[in-house]
Amino acid sequence: MCLAVPGQILSIEGEGRTAMVDMGGVKRRVSLELLDDVRVGQYVLVHVGFALQTIDEAEARETLEMLETYFREELEAETGGGDPRG
Repeated sequence: MCLAVPGQILSIEGEGRTAMVDMGGVKRRVSLELLDDVRVGQYVLVHVGFALQTIDEAEARETLEMLETYFREELEAETGGGDPRG
């Protein structure tokens, strides 16, 4: 399964070739080599360290919420519904 995760561009570095992107609280440096004309504040889909396309904020937030719900439900199923931290 391939998964592209939405994130917001926090800063653009390296002559516009890389960006620091916040993906649901996880910050990563990603390549902007595949995109033209991106700006700080925009949302992008990130896959294996590359920003693939820009998306609007509503779509990014909706996708992040769905991912959070999915992983929370998976964790609950694995731990029998309890909090694994005790």
